[in-house]
Amino acid sequence: MTYFGFLLRFLVIPILVFLAVTYWDNKQSRQIHGFRNGRAVWVGIAVHILLAVVYTTPWDNYLVATGVWYYNPALVTGIVLGYVPIEEYTFFVLETILAGLWWWFLARRLPLTQGEFKPNKSLAYLSTCVLGLLWITLTYLFFFGAPDWTYLSIILFWALPPIMLQVLFGADILWHYRKLVFWSIFVPGVYLSLMDIVALKDTTWSISPEQTMGILFFGILPLEEVIFFFITNVLLMFGMTLLLANVSQARFAEIRKQFQGWKEKQRVHPQIR
Repeated sequence: MTYFGFLLRFLVIPILVFLAVTYWDNKQSRQIHGFRNGRAVWVGIAVHILLAVVYTTPWDNYLVATGVWYYNPALVTGIVLGYVPIEEYTFFVLETILAGLWWWFLARRLPLTQGEFKPNKSLAYLSTCVLGLLWITLTYLFFFGAPDWTYLSIILFWALPPIMLQVLFGADILWHYRKLVFWSIFVPGVYLSLMDIVALKDTTWSISPEQTMGILFFGILPLEEVIFFFITNVLLMFGMTLLLANVSQARFAEIRKQFQGWKEKQRVHPQIR
């Protein structure tokens, strides 16, 4: 199966289904309670596509350049940007669209979150500290650990910094909408992991056994691949939830106000150099 064939079967077709559902929901004026609706959701998806491409491109090029994963040359077009085939960049975009549409589908259907939102900055600080310690550990393993730690450590070395920013901003918001967050991450994480088995069996792409820990599901799917698909959906679903939640808007406004106040102080009292 070619890489574009994989994308068509397992991402484009589900996207078309969810686009049809989204169109129907819009016709029925089905709203999301507690979140911004309509055009704001499309903007949120577009923002995440841009971030996914910009942030993932150097990381993905490093993985391919160092042989952590590689592609069957007979199953890709041969159009390469850097070290990575064009199909991989297409995957960034399609996964983000699918995840965004799935989030929108769920947000319109899950029951309303019970209880009033209560800000909890301690949760944000504690979560960020825990993730920070994990990041330091995995960073050490990435640079100084054994080769079989390479893929896992570089996934978390790459993914945890933006996740730390997300939980620092709104761990309490994510917890308030935990049912939406959980299902929006769990279902696509499982789905893409299972579809990965198909690609690995067809050698659409391959994973270096020397740079993974050797823990395989179904005898072929590396643990690191499962973590990769779940962690990318964590990034996307945390982002969509925080960007679109109504309770986030006041927090964004407060951050802007503090930043403008800092800029005004700098203008009135510039530092003497």
